[in-house]
Amino acid sequence: MFKKIAAAAALTLVAAMPVKADTLDDVVDRGELRCGVVLDFPPIGYRDANNEPAGFDVEYCNDLAAALEVEPKILPLTWAERLPVIVTGRADVVFGATSDSLARARTVGFTIPYAIYYAQGVVNSESGIKSFEDIRGKRVAAAIGTVPEQEWLKIAKEWGEENLYQGYQSENEVFLAVAQGKADIGITTNTAVKPITEQYDTIFAGPRMPWTTDYTSVVGKREDVTWLNFLNLFVTHQVRSGRYGELWGKYVGGEAPELRIPGVMY
Repeated sequence: MFKKIAAAAALTLVAAMPVKADTLDDVVDRGELRCGVVLDFPPIGYRDANNEPAGFDVEYCNDLAAALEVEPKILPLTWAERLPVIVTGRADVVFGATSDSLARARTVGFTIPYAIYYAQGVVNSESGIKSFEDIRGKRVAAAIGTVPEQEWLKIAKEWGEENLYQGYQSENEVFLAVAQGKADIGITTNTAVKPITEQYDTIFAGPRMPWTTDYTSVVGKREDVTWLNFLNLFVTHQVRSGRYGELWGKYVGGEAPELRIPGVMY
């Protein structure tokens, strides 16, 4: 008798609990994918001649929306907004060259890597910077909240040159500062170097930074395992279908980098 009463009480409790759909269900039911993208990171994310979102990350957002059979909604983000937009629920997913650090993983969830980059400088033509060691004593700029900023500040502290660092809200501001001679070098990623040096006559390709390759992941809610599993499968399908290589060739050029980490199986 006691077991029957307990079972009935449990069923009543479950029935009374609100049913909360996960992000995958929410997106499908809404008919819209809210996708955060950084649009000052050409050719990965930028605005085209018609001021429309374009680039590698934008196409990935559109591909994900197509796979879900919903409409994509691109939410332009600054670098510093990539995690908050997920935590606050304003975006369902972020494609924003976000490094999958353990510190960040305490706040948001990460997929397997969908793109990898390495850090490289762009220098003012009058800076005299040709090698990494040439950066000593120079004015260095980077976007606030990015891995290049975090890694450079470690070096600046070691060199005792924190006072020479300049932080900007966007990479466009970094590039403009270098072009105008307000900074001697701006730290960005290898994918941005070609379009930026073509855009500005006063900016040249600079040295590669000494820290490790940057593995970046798609970002979703940390607690939403179902959504993260779907995003992982999406990333693998992009590679298996050849779409990853196609888009990399279109926007960056050359052969798409191998996404697997040596010695690790995804």
